[in-house]
Amino acid sequence: MEEKQIPRSNYALGTFCVGGALYNLIEICWRGYTHWSMFVLGGLCFQVIGGIHNRFADRKPLFRCTLCAAAVTALEFACGCLVNLNWNLNVWDYSRMPLNIKGQVCLLYSALWGVLSLIACPIYRLVRMRLKRDRHVRLIPQ
Repeated sequence: MEEKQIPRSNYALGTFCVGGALYNLIEICWRGYTHWSMFVLGGLCFQVIGGIHNRFADRKPLFRCTLCAAAVTALEFACGCLVNLNWNLNVWDYSRMPLNIKGQVCLLYSALWGVLSLIACPIYRLVRMRLKRDRHVRLIPQ
C-alpha cells in the first residue's frame, strides 16, 4: 500500500510549529519563561535555518552556521523592533549586554544561534522527513 505524501504547505506548517515549540522550550530553559511572539519567531528561524543548511549543504559547516547566525540575528532584530520597541511588550532587553544594537540583539546570542543551528539542522531534517514520509533525507549534510 502506497503512503500518501503530505502537501508541501502542511509540512512547512508542521516544521514551523516544531521550530516554534523548540524555541519556546529553549527560552523556558534559558530564562524561565517565554512569550507567544517567540513561538512565531522560533518557527520562522527554524524554517530559515533548515533552508540555509539545505541550500548550502555543499559548503562547510562554519559558512552555514555564520549564515544562520546572521539570519536569526536579523529576524530577532526585526521582531524585537516590532514587539519591544513599537508595541512596547518588553519581551526582552539586551541593552546591558556588550555589543548590542538597540537592546534587541547582541553579539553573544548571535554566536550562540550559529552554534545552535548545527543542532537545529538535523532536527529540521528529521521533522521534515517524518512529515514528508521520505526515508531518503540525509539528517546531516555531507
